[in-house]
This record gives sequence, structure tokens and C-alpha cells, in this order.
Amino acid sequence: MQKKNYYIKTNRIFNPIRKYGWIVTVLIALGGLWEPKLGLAVLFIMAGLTITAFFSGRYWCGNICPHGSLFDKIILPISTNKKIPKFFKSKPFIIGFFIFFITNFIRKIIGISQYWGTYDVLDKLGSLFSNTYLMVLIVGGALAIFLNSRTWCQFCPMGTMQKLSHSLGKKLGIAKITEKKITILDKDKCIKCGKCAKVCPFQLEPYKEFSDNNQFDNIDCIKCNTCVVNCPVKILSLEKEIQSL
Repeated sequence: MQKKNYYIKTNRIFNPIRKYGWIVTVLIALGGLWEPKLGLAVLFIMAGLTITAFFSGRYWCGNICPHGSLFDKIILPISTNKKIPKFFKSKPFIIGFFIFFITNFIRKIIGISQYWGTYDVLDKLGSLFSNTYLMVLIVGGALAIFLNSRTWCQFCPMGTMQKLSHSLGKKLGIAKITEKKITILDKDKCIKCGKCAKVCPFQLEPYKEFSDNNQFDNIDCIKCNTCVVNCPVKILSLEKEIQSL
């Protein structure tokens, strides 16, 4: 078992988007209750995360995601920061929740279809997205406070969409050229202190998983640079995938 204080709370905010992005979540989730059309912004967010994932994996989660900003900037300081239960990381749960989410989403879209061609359709569609954001704000926020700030992210449907998009990018050989990964300068210089694991938002363990190419290939890595900044011997960086000869 991990020690109670194994995981360390540390700064994860390294750009203005991560610092202020949470405002977008609150604006869409709460503002959408009065102005449903605010929810239409989620369409652009979904497009953005899907496109960036094709080239860079789950980069969006660690650097751009408004919910990620909320979890890391606002909630992390008050989170219990416990170990994320394996149940939320299991493939059956992730796949099952994704199917449930997509099925429910399609069902609601079909219900809205009766309004196509009317002015109300924009409000109905926007309300669907804003209510979804509100649900994530409530459920994800509760999990963040009482378990770990990034618990929701383990099974987030948008995260699953990113992994699917990234898999396509890799199969087409594009992601291999464009993706950046956590890279260790020299594995022999690693002191195995485990700090990269202790500060990782997703509780991954880079120091145990570096490939022969000295890179961290875990598909759930969100490229947030938290391990890079906190490495005591400063041998980690975010670099493009090293191609084998």
C-alpha cells in the first residue's frame, strides 16, 4: 500500500491557459443556465481536443482543458489527494462509461432533432452541452475534492475520444513525427526517487516505464511538464518521439 502522504501537491500551472481556463468551465456550466447558447462553445472544445490528440496524444488534458484547469488550479489545494482507485482506471469501466455517455448523448440529440430548422434548436443544443459541463463540474468536482483532483480524468469520455484519435494518428504514422513525450536524458542518471510519480496528476510512474528510446510511452501521459519541473536531477524534458533506426 502507498503511504498516506505518498502523493505530493505541487504547482501544475505553467501557462496562462491552465491558470485561467477554469473560468470557461464555470461560464459554460453556470452561465449556460441563463444563456444556453454558451454551451455551443463546447463544440469547438471537442473539435480542438480531437485534433490535438491526433498529433499529440492527451496533450489537451494537461495544457488546455478548462476542466483540467479547474481541477489543478482551484480544487487541488483543497483535495485530499488520495490514491486514485484502480476501478476508475480499469478498461471495463472506462469503456462502459464511454458507451453510456455516447448512447445518452445520441438519445438527447435525437430528441433535439425535432427542433431542427427553428431558432430554438440553438438553445436546445447549447443547453445539452452546458448541462453536460455542469454535470462534470459537480461530479468531477466532488471526486476531485474527496479523492483526487484528476479522478474524473481517468474515465472522462473526452479523454477516451483523445486516445481513439491518437491511435489513428499513430497508425497513419503522423503522431510518430509530431508527438512530444516525456524523455529522460540518461536512465542511468535516474536516482529512482519516484518524485515524478509522486507529483504526476494521473499518478503514472515514468521512472519505471522509460522505453529503450528513453521515452515515456504511456498513452495516458498528459504532457503537463509537472514531472519535468519537479525532477530533482533535472534529466527530464518534453521532446518529440525518438525514431528507431
